[in-house]
Amino acid sequence: MQIIETIGNQNLMNREKTLFLCSKMTPIGLYGKVFKWTDSLTEKDCIACFNSTDMESEVLKALLVAKVPVILFVMNRFTDGNNIQIERALQENRMLIVVLRRNEPRGKGATPRLRNEYVLSICQNVVCGYVNKNGSVFPLLAGRKDVVNLVDENTCSMVAEQNSQHERWTVAQDKILLRMFYNDMGIHAIHKQLQRTYTAIYSRLHSITLSEELLKGREFEDYVLSLFNIQEDDELILQEWQGDKSYGKVKAENNRNPDFVFRYRQNEFAVECKWREKLSRDLSKDLFPIKRIENYKHFSEVRHMPVTIILGVGGEPCNPELLYKIPLNEIAPIISGNLSIASYLHPVFSFDVSMFLRPEENTKERAYTLSEKREKYPNAYKPWNTDDDKLLVTLHYENKNIKELVSIFKRNEGAIQSRIKKLIDKANREK
Repeated sequence: MQIIETIGNQNLMNREKTLFLCSKMTPIGLYGKVFKWTDSLTEKDCIACFNSTDMESEVLKALLVAKVPVILFVMNRFTDGNNIQIERALQENRMLIVVLRRNEPRGKGATPRLRNEYVLSICQNVVCGYVNKNGSVFPLLAGRKDVVNLVDENTCSMVAEQNSQHERWTVAQDKILLRMFYNDMGIHAIHKQLQRTYTAIYSRLHSITLSEELLKGREFEDYVLSLFNIQEDDELILQEWQGDKSYGKVKAENNRNPDFVFRYRQNEFAVECKWREKLSRDLSKDLFPIKRIENYKHFSEVRHMPVTIILGVGGEPCNPELLYKIPLNEIAPIISGNLSIASYLHPVFSFDVSMFLRPEENTKERAYTLSEKREKYPNAYKPWNTDDDKLLVTLHYENKNIKELVSIFKRNEGAIQSRIKKLIDKANREK
């Protein structure tokens, strides 16, 4: 493992550190045991942690709310920049974010285990919440004498919360719940404020907010929409935006349609957005179920417009690591194995509208667009050379605004923004 970036108070690395570890699928009835420990900590402590499981995420939130110094370890890049509590902790110099990258060759083991081993090696103490003996955490702790287990065998068998509450939630309580939830304060802070069980809080949040799956889907839709740069193109119109609304098992018929319908001049096209943490082995079950693909084909035929699948993989829905652009009519050969999905990897994180039009429309529109754009941007669609790249990066770090860069390079805003991102990402990978 190597450290590729640090954000925040680097002096925290010099302090005595306690690593918090917890297995996945921690029973909610054990949360109280873990939070009793977080409540005992002060500003004199320094806790190292991850944010890859539900329990780890909630412990991180509890530590930040309690203003306990924290070192958060993440892999490859930090993507939670909009978290209110993290932003506040960084401003107050009580947090350090350490971004790691694997440098071990294949065959040395799984990345999460290597990450855990590395952080264990630099921490003086270890505190464990629930540890599954059949999981990956348990073997790492064998023989260590600096490990404190918050949950023993007897506790594991008593996972039900006591004094379950069934009182009706009031409007005032709902307001407090939502305010604290959207302020990233976590389930423990809400529990202490409202005196409700963790189970009751999770249940109420689920009933009055979007599910995590729908929330991530909507977040990725927002991201995809931003790649079209609609505000800068008066001829590109977002005509329809489907919402995954339902009442129990009752769903609107248009929920089966693609997420977006656009109009560009006289042509229409549709886009379906999907984000996954990682690609499954069986794409036909997860990404491209037969019934769903048939719905899109029916939509395409009835509405006389092409449909394209935009797939984000890894990272966060608002900042995926990989982006794929897959025409609907090429899904079948991908599922059959005749074509690799890697062929549809989209290297530039911006979209040219012409890529979504039918072939005959694409040829006509692209020729027209190219001549038209070169009247305004003489270098439109021309290859970037090395000198241009160096100058662009230099001017970017000199805080030249986008309009100044447009004037210098004679290219549109989208082309410049995508080139900057590509060059910066390349530089970060080479560090």
